[in-house]
Amino acid sequence: MTAAPILQFDRVICRFGAITAVGGVTCDIAAGSFVALVGASGSGKSTLLKTVNTLVAPSEGRVLFGGEDVSALNPARLRRRVGYVFQGVGLFPHFPVGENIAIGPRLAGEKLPPERIAQLLALVELEPAMASRMPDELSGGQRQRVGVARALAGGPELLLMDEPFGALDPVTRDALGAKVRELHERLDLTTVMVTHDMAEALLLADRVLVMDGGRLVADETPRALLAGAGGAIAQGLVAVPREQAERLAALEGLGGSRT
Repeated sequence: MTAAPILQFDRVICRFGAITAVGGVTCDIAAGSFVALVGASGSGKSTLLKTVNTLVAPSEGRVLFGGEDVSALNPARLRRRVGYVFQGVGLFPHFPVGENIAIGPRLAGEKLPPERIAQLLALVELEPAMASRMPDELSGGQRQRVGVARALAGGPELLLMDEPFGALDPVTRDALGAKVRELHERLDLTTVMVTHDMAEALLLADRVLVMDGGRLVADETPRALLAGAGGAIAQGLVAVPREQAERLAALEGLGGSRT
């Protein structure tokens, strides 16, 4: 039996002056799914994501969360139910880590106890003592883990991630991606992640949505994409990690003779 949609885009159009960033997207996201939203820069994927938590208001169409139009929901309550992680992290530099994690619930009138902050830090594999550290004392990977903990602080049903690992080195990026996938399953989340990295999308997601020119041009499983589905634009994105894998395999076949 197919899970009921938790998130629905209903003919969503977003215009900014003469620019149409999102050109009429209709799509349902099932509860419990991990969806990657991919496309070239300027394809509209981040704009579409921001309509969910009302950072961007559609010019036309609706976004429904749990069957309700997000524009009619109380913003503070909506953002408790929807966690948001983005590339720049956006930690408040003059607040220690613990206060940064607790900022969402605090704005909604709830004070997180130290035990809950420690639990959230443990979820992202950081020591409880990190709660007293300042953001500028942390590495990029640690700051992004704090960003994930902050997004989870309100116990959200839906986790939105906008290029969350783009500024990280490959090893940290891979480890944090695996941790997010693990948390998605452990916490029974629905996750929508924007990324320009098709390899990341194929490895982490259950479903890949491809955008081009503000429109949804492919909606496939990773297996289907690897088998050639999705059309020319999707396959152009798949070609990049496929060709890299082939070149690495060829290099390995040379016995490491290149130096």
